[in-house]
Amino acid sequence: MSAQGMTVYDVIARGAAVHGDAPAFVHGDTTVSFRAFQERVDALAGGLVALGIGRGDRLCILAQNDLAYLDLYGACARQGIIAYPINWRLTGDEVARVLERAAPKMLVADASTLGVVGGWPAEKTAVPHWALLGSAPATPRFTPLATLYRGGAGPAADEVAGDDIFAVISTAAVDVIPRGAALTHDNVLAANLTIMAATGLGPTDRYLAALPLFHITALGWTLATFHAGGASVLVSRWDPEEAVRLIDRHRVSYLSDFPPVLATLLDAAAKAGSRLPSLRHVSGLDAPQTIQRLHDTTGAKFWTGFGQSETTGFVSIVRVADKPGSAGRPVPAAQVKVVDDYDRDVPVGTPGEIVVRGPLVFRGYYDQPDVTAYTFRGGWHHTGDVGRFDDEGYLYYVKRKPEKELIKPGGENVYPAEVETVIMQMAGVSGVCVYGIPDPRWGEAIKAVLEVKAAADHSAQSVGDFVGSKIARFKRPHVVVFTDALPRGADGAVDREAVKAKWGEER
Repeated sequence: MSAQGMTVYDVIARGAAVHGDAPAFVHGDTTVSFRAFQERVDALAGGLVALGIGRGDRLCILAQNDLAYLDLYGACARQGIIAYPINWRLTGDEVARVLERAAPKMLVADASTLGVVGGWPAEKTAVPHWALLGSAPATPRFTPLATLYRGGAGPAADEVAGDDIFAVISTAAVDVIPRGAALTHDNVLAANLTIMAATGLGPTDRYLAALPLFHITALGWTLATFHAGGASVLVSRWDPEEAVRLIDRHRVSYLSDFPPVLATLLDAAAKAGSRLPSLRHVSGLDAPQTIQRLHDTTGAKFWTGFGQSETTGFVSIVRVADKPGSAGRPVPAAQVKVVDDYDRDVPVGTPGEIVVRGPLVFRGYYDQPDVTAYTFRGGWHHTGDVGRFDDEGYLYYVKRKPEKELIKPGGENVYPAEVETVIMQMAGVSGVCVYGIPDPRWGEAIKAVLEVKAAADHSAQSVGDFVGSKIARFKRPHVVVFTDALPRGADGAVDREAVKAKWGEER
């Protein structure tokens, strides 16, 4: 590909040469070897090039997990096309805003998302190509993706450098349009090697790719498993009973977790009478009681850490049993420190903003140079998260900074400001404060405290329904409280800390 470092496609070519006919991916009854995967990628790249899609162009994917989803990532890497996956749980308006930022040459949908984008080829003429993944019935103006695979040697791979953008991973809609973290090939390779070194990932391992491939977690672990010579078992949508069967059938050794994945898996395993004997590692975030249950009922160990899409995954990592409560020590490929509001290092034990630099840190926010410059002030990526170090060098997560307050129900990113903007559109609402509260099933839940006029006729159900009609349903408040007056500061703005102190974290 290029003398300027390895790329994701170089990893694919290496896998074909080194691991050949060993399984690389499994989906349903289909198994694809390392060699066959490179052939699929080359064939699909030929079809994309024939459409005039090339280096630097964006290709959006709005689909559930599938082998062809991985083919698209590989074909984009081969030709320097920027993969731009989209969360299929978003509403049509939210997807449209992502398209506005991405300005892609192609959008690839599947049967599950046609209800959102089916009529768009006629409306959104700025996107020249529309394709349909899977076996959905023929749809006007959508080209079946399967027809784009071309036999033979295909076109020459483009000259792609390691610091070129591989994929843009959407974060959250802090600016109405979701920000996109631009990850380079170098970022991905550094993340692969980090995971392999930390966990001992190797050719005998099997990863259950059950989280969506638009998330850095699933994408990162799938690519790391491939790089290590292992195989990934793809799951289109999470089903705990099916997951137990797949883990036992394929001897899956790794699993990524955001609540309620692990809890539901352990329930299903208990019901099926399985102790998940092949499972060695689970990584992610979860409640202490769920992690303890994993340790008590299986032989697996739970790994956690600190990371973001902007850092291509974890920049610190630890087995929970080794240092309960911590996010681990910084990995070898990352410099991590904690600073005050003036970017001065703070003493051990003192909370401050977590800042990071090194080969895991993203290129910047796609098409947002001002936001990128602010994030990278002083030569460090400012995460917006607060943490502290102990005297052994372990990082502890404390909270999010107020300007980047974020709620993560089930691993999704929800900014309170986005939900508040929607709720303020409701008649009779004169103020609102949205924040996260602990939730035993989802990790965090969304709570909304509304200031309403006495005559306002609202209920928790009507608020949730209104939010769900405007933005993704996972952004609906789980708990709604009504008051005739929210506490406010001298400037008239809602005093968020006073709201939390008064209404607390109860459901």
